[in-house]
Amino acid sequence: MKRESLGSQLGFLMLSAACAIGLGNVWKFPYVAGQNGGGVFVLFYLIFLVIFGIPVLLSEYSMGRASRISPIRFYQQLEPKGSRWHLHGPFAMFGNYLLMMFYVNVAGWIVKYFVQTVGGGFDGMTAKQVGDAFGGFLSQPVEMLVYMAIVVIVGFVICSFSLQKGLERVTKYMMLALFAIMIALAVNSFTMDGAKEGLSFYLKPDWAKAKEAGIGNVIVGAMNQAFFTLGLGVGSMAIFGSYIDKKNSLLGESVKVVCLDTFVALTAGLIIFPACFTHGVEVNYGPPLIFITLPNIFINIPGGRVWGSLFFLFLTFAALSTVLAVFENIVACCMDLFGWSRKKSCLINCLAMLVLATPCALGFNVWSGFVPFADGTNVLDLEDFILSNVLLPVGAFLFVVFCTSKKGWGWENFKAEANAGKGLKVKDWMRPYMTYVLPVMIAALFVVGIVTFKFR
Repeated sequence: MKRESLGSQLGFLMLSAACAIGLGNVWKFPYVAGQNGGGVFVLFYLIFLVIFGIPVLLSEYSMGRASRISPIRFYQQLEPKGSRWHLHGPFAMFGNYLLMMFYVNVAGWIVKYFVQTVGGGFDGMTAKQVGDAFGGFLSQPVEMLVYMAIVVIVGFVICSFSLQKGLERVTKYMMLALFAIMIALAVNSFTMDGAKEGLSFYLKPDWAKAKEAGIGNVIVGAMNQAFFTLGLGVGSMAIFGSYIDKKNSLLGESVKVVCLDTFVALTAGLIIFPACFTHGVEVNYGPPLIFITLPNIFINIPGGRVWGSLFFLFLTFAALSTVLAVFENIVACCMDLFGWSRKKSCLINCLAMLVLATPCALGFNVWSGFVPFADGTNVLDLEDFILSNVLLPVGAFLFVVFCTSKKGWGWENFKAEANAGKGLKVKDWMRPYMTYVLPVMIAALFVVGIVTFKFR
């Protein structure tokens, strides 16, 4: 089967950014930062993006472009004969399914809030009423399942078209629109009464707050968020490497994607935290944070319904962009594994995802009695733990070791692929860091994260 390809370098950049940029930035980053003391967490997060994010992303891109195949098969194309690196392939594929099992539900929440904002459903509500409205929505299993199904079906329908006519074309326009609306909303947040306090909490490292959360929790949380926001460790970025030509070097492309991802995550915090301090919303509220703070922003500004409708529309774009990117990885894996056509792979996976995503939706209502960790936790928390604390760091460790080890693909092969084309080049002075230091740090933080894990 002939390998599909992207139509432009901009398409590759926007698709890669779309996979990285999504609810991990706008939904998860603000609430995890809030739970982990604000400024200190942001500081560690930025450090980990540089020392972990860029080299692991570079490894995934290189493996994808060199193999020209999806993560379920790319080890077989690159590994030495007789080795067993390919055993990680199914785990990487499973990680993409696991991510979508809860991600499409959160994306459904976004679609629901877009519909409700357009209809004026939040007009005249107090901050408490906004919070109660979100809880009321979560308690409705049928409504939760309907919005989840909308996201799943729309995502696979778009992916069923060819790569260039479907995924690439839709994503480019969505991402450009998202950047514009987020900048406008961040500027608006600077004018709020609580802007000073919110920005201080968010951008000024306060070690006392970090100690309250636990320094170990803050560091591990920042590392996990760096992996989660870029989708590193399960091959969700590698697939786009398999679609791109060799005109540009991959280190430069990795830096661009990380910069775009960081810009959106930081901008999301600039929007959220001034609103929290303005409207008295607890910054450590957890996963519902943006669903409590954002409607309060729009209720209290001129033309709020228009601004709110636009924001939740483009937040839908952000969520859908990641859904499309990861769905593409799942579809490509099944095409490579079973020899299915694109449309057949989309149809079968659409039906499978509707089933797989159901436990998360029911975990907030019908199955709310299932408490995997502390009181108040649910199916989403369990799925997120397995993905963020296990599959992502372990996968990232294996990708880096494979690319640098003599028993894997090897440094010279990795460097040659990464450096093909114009742009930033991998240098030999980076080899000791990527071969010895980086894997040890990932392994150490993985162990610490498992040993000290405590759901708050």
